[in-house]
Amino acid sequence: MKRSLDLVLSLTALAILLPVFIPIMVVLRFTGEGEVFYLQERIGLGRKPFKIIKFATMLKDSPNLEGGDITVDKDPRILPFGNFLRKTKINELPQIFNVLFGSMSIVGPRPLTPRVFDLFGEDYKEVLDTVKPGITGLGSVAFRNEEELLSGANDHVQMYREKIVPRKTALERYYRDHVGAWTDIKVILLTVIVVLLPSRDLSYTFFPDLPKP
Repeated sequence: MKRSLDLVLSLTALAILLPVFIPIMVVLRFTGEGEVFYLQERIGLGRKPFKIIKFATMLKDSPNLEGGDITVDKDPRILPFGNFLRKTKINELPQIFNVLFGSMSIVGPRPLTPRVFDLFGEDYKEVLDTVKPGITGLGSVAFRNEEELLSGANDHVQMYREKIVPRKTALERYYRDHVGAWTDIKVILLTVIVVLLPSRDLSYTFFPDLPKP
């Protein structure tokens, strides 16, 4: 059921978004470093690595520059047009191809880079033994302003480990325990709401028994 929903939604989204993809690809090709897509290693189902597909928004060598795999608000590595794509979350849309290829789902835990994955404990990692990572999810909605949150910390890694890791772990374990088509539909609706109305948080309206922070 979940895979069928993924295929239907991703094919529908691709048909609708193709006219949007084309001008974005043209702009990226002729601005910044000329890169259109960015492929990066992430940890997926069964804790196996795969390549995530995103629109290029940062300098190609960003993982090796100051900041590493953690991105903060107004990060100097972000390209001018890339900033717009990240704020609107449009940079995430090419992950539709990951869903079609079967390495991701529409809804699930956000796929992490190996270095960030290592910041999490076994409680989080075991979620990926049974659930594919997703384009959106409960953790993604809760930390939609993650870059702004991290930008106010002196030690970004410590802040991530102490404030974000425990909360994301609780949310993704909740999702793992309630995975299903109806849960996915509610997460997708919740995602649309927070993208259009960032100040609204209806997480507990959609999921009254969601773990508290």
